[in-house]
Amino acid sequence: MDSKLYRALTAMLWLALPLTALQYWSVWDQLPTRMATHFGVSGQPNGWMMRDTSLIFAMVVTAVILVAFTWALSRVRKPDVLAWSLLGMLYVVVGVLFSINLAVLNYNLYGRPLNVVPALAVVFIAAIALTAVALLTKRGVELPRHSDVVETEEVHGSPLWASVFTVLTAVELGVIAVIPLGGLRWVMTLPALLLLGAAALAWSGFRYRFTGHGVEISTLGFRLRSIPLQNIKAYAVAPWNPMSGYGIRGIGESRAYVWGNTGVRIMLSDGEVFLGHREPKRIMQDLNLIRQNQKARENT
Repeated sequence: MDSKLYRALTAMLWLALPLTALQYWSVWDQLPTRMATHFGVSGQPNGWMMRDTSLIFAMVVTAVILVAFTWALSRVRKPDVLAWSLLGMLYVVVGVLFSINLAVLNYNLYGRPLNVVPALAVVFIAAIALTAVALLTKRGVELPRHSDVVETEEVHGSPLWASVFTVLTAVELGVIAVIPLGGLRWVMTLPALLLLGAAALAWSGFRYRFTGHGVEISTLGFRLRSIPLQNIKAYAVAPWNPMSGYGIRGIGESRAYVWGNTGVRIMLSDGEVFLGHREPKRIMQDLNLIRQNQKARENT
């Protein structure tokens, strides 16, 4: 896919800033000096800002989101399906933010009811779609399974993160229970499903299966990726930056499967993979073992 087009579309996200300013500028003289800017679940205002403060707030929120998005997207050298999907989702998020700003202006100008349910539904559906793409891309071809091949297996999970996501799921369900609007309750079940899935993922952990044909990564019985042994060029113990997040991470040429701050970075012929583990030396030993067995087979 065209990386120049990818970078051009990433840069175009910044049009959201002048467009947001234009939203306010085009109706500035019609806006009340004190605007309703925060609304409860029923759509009624419960927070107000001065007109200029509202504009600054909208610009700052948009700018912060754009900085985070640009940083993530700019790290991709060769965009893949997941990178393009992430870019698409970011356009959805910026578009939703733009539409919410417009809805706030329309409420203050014309008293039109504010309904964020459709916008939230679009964002959460896009997030679920992106999660599906992350699970389904870069899987590769399943490695052959032969009984005569020496195999080892490692599991890398996090009961701590599983507990955190479980608590967040419970909180989300509690919020859903007290929301009076049926439509909003249904929409809020989508992030609850994502949190529940994250809890299950952290509890089950990533399973690394080392065979004479390579490394297979799976979770919850689902194969995430197969790495043929001939594609492995080098590997070394490496730290993981917590700021990069946990779970399935990375877009473009890089992928990480990590729930902690240590692991092994594997350099491939077509990118790199990071396998998180509390005892990364065990991963190194497993990789050394399958390489040694391959050499032994080649010499016989």
